Amino acid sequence: MAKVYFYYSAMNAGKSTVLLQSSYNYHERGMRTLVFAPAVDKRAGLGRVKSRIGLEAPAEVLSETDNLFKRVKYQHELSKVACVLIDEAQFLTPEQVTQATDLADTLDIPVLCYGLRTDFQGKLFPGSAALLAVADDLIELKTICHCGRKATMNLRIDAEGKGLREGAQVEIGGNERYVAMCRQHFKAALADN
Repeated sequence: MAKVYFYYSAMNAGKSTVLLQSSYNYHERGMRTLVFAPAVDKRAGLGRVKSRIGLEAPAEVLSETDNLFKRVKYQHELSKVACVLIDEAQFLTPEQVTQATDLADTLDIPVLCYGLRTDFQGKLFPGSAALLAVADDLIELKTICHCGRKATMNLRIDAEGKGLREGAQVEIGGNERYVAMCRQHFKAALADN
């Protein structure tokens, strides 16, 4: 029976790199994958997954109103889909997470989701919360804080590099807007402001 996997971490842990490698491994064995990227994240261009180390590939665009199950089922009927991979899975809606479980449970297609666990305030994203609740396997990808300890928090910074406490939960950005830190240094960065 297929499973839903949630690979989660702070920023800069290599989630997109691992996703692209997983998709490549399937392709190398002659199997078809469907890679999804959220419509809200256009940093690499709409419908692209790009890692910080330069790997990239085209992806299906997934908006918050899309029915993931119906889209994959349609593609699967055209040509067998061996695996579904979702980048930036924190942006999934709870309904789409349920649809991902339906893909695994009904169509026997593994679903590999890659995303952040928490936002810049240490709060769960709705998609991440749903995945933490229902995924069959939870896999933490690790990155490090500047002190060398495991980074678990995402500090949002302003143009001067100071930590921000307030703002919208979703603000797309990379190294110019976010820094992965251990909890101790995350707290210290916010205390300085």
